[in-house]
Amino acid sequence: MAKVSIKGVIVSNDEYEIYDWFGIEAVCPNKVMEQIEAANGEPLEVDINSGGGDVCAGSEIYTALKEYRGDVTTRIVGLAASAASVAAMAGKKVVISPTAQMMIHNVWSWSRGDYRDHRHESGVLENCNKSIANAYILKSGMQQDEVLALMDEETWFTAQQALEKGLVDEIMFEDNSTPKLVASVYHTPMLPNSVIDKVRNELIKNRQSKNEQPQETERSAKVPLSLLQKKLSLQGRMMNR
Repeated sequence: MAKVSIKGVIVSNDEYEIYDWFGIEAVCPNKVMEQIEAANGEPLEVDINSGGGDVCAGSEIYTALKEYRGDVTTRIVGLAASAASVAAMAGKKVVISPTAQMMIHNVWSWSRGDYRDHRHESGVLENCNKSIANAYILKSGMQQDEVLALMDEETWFTAQQALEKGLVDEIMFEDNSTPKLVASVYHTPMLPNSVIDKVRNELIKNRQSKNEQPQETERSAKVPLSLLQKKLSLQGRMMNR
């Protein structure tokens, strides 16, 4: 049984390195595809604990899992929200922990300009909503109007509620268990584009100078090493007396 992990923020391939540099847990389509290719047709278990992120990256992950030639079981082990809930629908079998949650909502973005620009952006978002709603429709058999209404309300599902809606096939461990409500809402920490651009430039600079750093480290290491050798030599002479 091969394993795939979808945990942390779902980001584009280009932005993954930035999140990794900050030490922020993230996943991108390329990372998922690497794990899928390594599975080589074996049955696949996909563990999901993510608040979502980039909708296009989530769609790409969903498609890659759906195209996999072997059996795919997606396991919601913590949270499958937003784009992560789309990826969760790719499993031939979808299971959820009794303590886990699932959330679906509308796509959102920023826009600027006059009323025509905002009206255009509104239409784009409505079409995106209908596109990602297909993942929930194909899995659950619900009608489009029902799914879109749930997305309008930003609906949170317990394990039992997700099972009743047909979004999952099974609750792990015990099917009749209803998880407790959580006391807080998880927000996905998406970095601003300005921060991503700034860090990307810094990473490029670091790569250009990385060949010099090992030499400096080697020189700095010689001083404490020589002191240690002298100390050991002195201790040896004292013990021989």
